[in-house]
Amino acid sequence: MFGGLLAVTWWRPPFPAEQAMHHSLTVAGLVVLILVHRRRRLPFSSYALILIFLGLHSVAARWMYSFVPYDDWTRALFGTSLSEAAGWERNHFDRLVHLAYGLCFGPVVLGFLRGRWAPLIAVEVVLSTSALYELFEWGIALTLAPADAEAYNGQQGDMWDAHKDMALATAGAVLGVLVTRWWQRRADLASVCSDEASSKPAG
Repeated sequence: MFGGLLAVTWWRPPFPAEQAMHHSLTVAGLVVLILVHRRRRLPFSSYALILIFLGLHSVAARWMYSFVPYDDWTRALFGTSLSEAAGWERNHFDRLVHLAYGLCFGPVVLGFLRGRWAPLIAVEVVLSTSALYELFEWGIALTLAPADAEAYNGQQGDMWDAHKDMALATAGAVLGVLVTRWWQRRADLASVCSDEASSKPAG
């Protein structure tokens, strides 16, 4: 499914060079995923979360994040644009992707960890990798022409763009980790209750 979505996003791309730049990290991420898979098979939920994020990233990369036409989509479906309904003055698809990064990768990282501090460490990993990505974007801004850097980074004139992106990724990680821990405890409790019920003598 992800392969099909990726192929569709490359059909007559409006910004092919910029899309290829964005997908350099997609390729790197897939290589890491393959290497991890060879050493340790992840649960299905982890693969699903990773591919959901990569799918959102692929859609965003097609339109350089800043020009994802979700207003056209909502106008066609509901007769009004999302930006008009929410009072937005910028394209917020990049915010969605950063939030999704935390939501998707917080639980994935948590799956590798054990112990009391595992949830906190998972959130910190998401925050630190999000910060590293913002530093990568800063490096892009230093090496490219100003117009090209703005097109790639998609700040849309917001001087606090990097801070907001990291905050959303962190918030997503906190939410994702909390939901995962709640689900795990619920499953553990159900398992204990089932074991107790099966161990009771009949009659």
